[in-house]
Amino acid sequence: MDLGLRGKVAVVAAASKGLGKAVALGLAAEGVSVAICSRDRAAIERAAEEIQAKTGAATLAVPADLTDSRAIQDFVRQAAERFGRIDILFANSGGPPPGAFDSLDDAAWERAFALTHLSAVRLTREVLPHLRRQGGGAIVYSTSISVKQPIENLMLSNSIRSAVVLMAKTLVQEVAADNIRVNVVCPGRIYTERIEQLDASRAQRTGLSVAEVARQAETTIPLGRSGRPEEFADVVVYLCSDRASYLTGNVIQIDGGQYRGVF
Repeated sequence: MDLGLRGKVAVVAAASKGLGKAVALGLAAEGVSVAICSRDRAAIERAAEEIQAKTGAATLAVPADLTDSRAIQDFVRQAAERFGRIDILFANSGGPPPGAFDSLDDAAWERAFALTHLSAVRLTREVLPHLRRQGGGAIVYSTSISVKQPIENLMLSNSIRSAVVLMAKTLVQEVAADNIRVNVVCPGRIYTERIEQLDASRAQRTGLSVAEVARQAETTIPLGRSGRPEEFADVVVYLCSDRASYLTGNVIQIDGGQYRGVF
């Protein structure tokens, strides 16, 4: 199936590893030029080299701290200057650290808000003029299954990612006339470094082994296993494509059936 993505340009945030890198690879495999960022210069340059080697797609690596508004401005500016256009935004960031309510002070909340919510706001602000100039485009926000079903000991992530969803749902109405589609994806247990971190944190709290923590988590998933980053990326790539031209305002879980709710 031709997804109609060849020749387009995507801005993919937090793409040196994990879900962001998988999305960048998936888009690049469809002929999309990708601009990717990470705080770690060496890591994002390695990711760009890998993407180019595997797909042949033009790739721009930019070191950028997503809590820094000027860094986000520079990232998007460099993408537009390098490729001449922007058609797609995948708004993504690393997750806030785990923690229960009583362990979190104002500074922890402020850092998490800057990383998780303000980064999405700022990326959107910078990219929207380019999408409007192109006559439309696609924005996909990466959140978590926790926005539908809170996860134990993830007070920051559960709370702040939910604000991203409501921003996205409101934005849908404001940009539809510009032919800009806005969707949200909610990964469940997709096996990345983030899942390793959360498993290790739970093992430390409970005294269980990391292997037992992982086994228990996977028993809650009807498909009986963790997802692969490329399985997550496939859904995002589709949402960015012309084949999803009538999809906007959706909040889609990618979780192997773990979420049991109706809506």
